[in-house]
This record gives sequence, structure tokens and C-alpha cells, in this order.
Amino acid sequence: MPPVAETGRRPRSLVRHSDGMTGDAHRTHRAHHTHGTGLDAHGFIAREGSLARVPAAFRPVVAAAGARLADAFGTRLHSAYLYGSIPRGTARVGVSDLDLLLALREEPTRADRAEADALGAALDEEFGQIDGCGTLLYSRARLLSAPERYDLGWFVACLCTPLLGEDLAARLPRYRPGSLLARETNGDLHLLLPHWRRRIAAADGTEQARRPLVRFMSRHLVRTGFTLVMPRWGGWTSDLHEMAEAFARYYPQRGGQMRDAAVVGVDPVGEADVLASYVDDLGPWLAAEYTRVHGEKAPRGPR
Repeated sequence: MPPVAETGRRPRSLVRHSDGMTGDAHRTHRAHHTHGTGLDAHGFIAREGSLARVPAAFRPVVAAAGARLADAFGTRLHSAYLYGSIPRGTARVGVSDLDLLLALREEPTRADRAEADALGAALDEEFGQIDGCGTLLYSRARLLSAPERYDLGWFVACLCTPLLGEDLAARLPRYRPGSLLARETNGDLHLLLPHWRRRIAAADGTEQARRPLVRFMSRHLVRTGFTLVMPRWGGWTSDLHEMAEAFARYYPQRGGQMRDAAVVGVDPVGEADVLASYVDDLGPWLAAEYTRVHGEKAPRGPR
């Protein structure tokens, strides 16, 4: 996708959103929200992170990331965001990773991805506060596209914290914790399970190799379990233990499995039985129940 020209756009204060608000009202509306359910006073999901919440120990990492991204990508970069525990203020020194999302003016290339990987590896090597750095790359056009409105668009608007450039959240709608959002975020677990089985089979059989898989799959299952019940629970949280408890309220017979997944999602183990239970039991059940309740996610292009 070619770069979008900056000229000819309506002023940001006059950009209207699906809730009828202008851009300035939209940003002000985001700033005033209640705590506890993750919703604002109007029932929309409130953006969960901010640069002000970044713990002091991680501020040098964030500053270095912003400066190096700007240098590495230059005018190709439309905007950059943090997400995860660091902007939420819950990161643990030496345990948490640095999560970044880049919105490029054009579709990312292999060279762009290699540049991002090298930058992340350098940050991880230099700063002991983080345990790894992961970067998602998408085009600005894709993040704002209609097919991604309730998936990547929601992710940027609600779970990402602006670091560099124009905040795309001002051009996205507000989001309620309803069935449409549930379906479009996590209604593809049935498609992921075969890939998970292949990843498990390809691991070298050591606890060290299995531990990252346990961490990733545990978190994904807990978040999917939460969004399954999110419309009934009526709010949003990114805390894995809160997600598991919300799920267990509506599926007590599976609550123990989800609570266990939340525990190893935070402090992963390398046990083969855990992975087997995910792809042979909890995962297939959850995928079938998700489809029954919310339907399948609309088809997407390659990530």
C-alpha cells in the first residue's frame, strides 16, 4: 500500500467517529474513565496503558526504543506504540519483555522485519530490565481497515500506548465488550490449534524449549477464555488471573484448568503434559464453545 498523503485530510478535531464524536471530544472522552471494569462512564473499553505508568526502571529502555525506532525507520514509520505490562505499570524487572507495535506507511517488507528484529535483539542485550523484545509490524492502512476494525484496530485503540507519531486511536471507533469484539479478536482458535501441535512437535523436547510455548499458549488460552465470557462479564481486564476468575464464574467445571493456565502464563514451566492438555483437551473444547457462542472470526489476510 502506498503512503497516505498528509494533505487533504480533515483537521483532527473534525474527524468524526462511529459514536458521533469529533476527534477532540474522542480524545477527551478517553481520558475520563472509571477503574475496576476497564470501562469508561459510557460503557466503552478504556485505553489501559500510558507513558506515565511506565515504571522508572523501564523508562531508559522505552526512551532508547523510541529514539532507535525513529532512526531506523525514518519516514517509513507512521507511528509506534507500546503494549503489555510495561505501559500498564505492572512489569517485573528481569522478567517482563518489551512489546512494540509499528504502523508503517507502507506494507512491511522482509527488510523492515529484519530491522525490527535486530533492534529488539540489541535492546534485549543492552538492557537487563527486559527479558526479550517483540515487535509487531503492520501498515497504517491495514490497522485502519474495515476488516481489522474489531481486531487490530481495537488492539491499537485500547491496548496500545502511543510512543511516536500520530495516534491512530483518534481515527478508530470506541469499543464495547460485546460479541462482535469477542468473535473478531479470538474466534480463530480452531485454526490455531493445528499450528500449535506442529510447534510442539518441532520443539527439541527439553524444558527450556517447551517453556516459551507454555507461556505463549497459556496466555492465549486464558485471554480467549476471558473474551468468551467478556460480554456477560461486562468489562475488560488484561490481568491473567482476573481473566481466569471471570471465565470460571461462567464455566466452573473448567475454572481450575484456566486458573492453572494463568499461573504458568506468568511463571511458565516446561512440562510436556501441560502442552498436551492444551492441544488435546482445553483448546479443542474452548474452540468449539467459542464458535457455538460467538461464531468464527471473519477471514483475514496473512499476518
